[in-house]
Amino acid sequence: MTKGMILHQSKYGAARRYAGWLEEETGFACQEVKNARIEEVSRYDAIILCGGIYASGIAGISFLRKHFDRLKGKRIMVFAVGASPYDEKAIGEVKAVNLKGELSTVPLFYGRGMWDEEAMSWKDRTLCRMLKKMVAKQDPETYEPWQKALVSAEGKQCDWTDREFLKPILKELKK
Repeated sequence: MTKGMILHQSKYGAARRYAGWLEEETGFACQEVKNARIEEVSRYDAIILCGGIYASGIAGISFLRKHFDRLKGKRIMVFAVGASPYDEKAIGEVKAVNLKGELSTVPLFYGRGMWDEEAMSWKDRTLCRMLKKMVAKQDPETYEPWQKALVSAEGKQCDWTDREFLKPILKELKK
């Protein structure tokens, strides 16, 4: 079995939950990005980063960018977590923003997360309100999947986390 490590960075808990589930499924070590040391991480054959998506950026991706030279030859994967339903176009945009240059060959997987405006920071809540106002000006018939999700989650607590989202990355690990 491959020796691996799961790194995670999560603001509201969904990426941390997926990392825990991956740890259960794989037996890999699991650690928060903020506590990760490249000397330890580089000892593993496989590295999975689980990070929330915030304003198109994947939390924790800077660790991979910063240390990519020390991780060459390792099996690296990214599991991004967001509030929107899976949408090929949106995931392609997230990949283009986060996995460019040396990271362009890193596979990206996606799992749906959680939504709880009461738990959000003031900044995140304010950004979401501004986004909702912009979306509200559009014809609902033209909404993209993320816009539909934003409007439907307003004022609600939603938890879309599901172990089913892990199936593609677990399948990839078995190759």
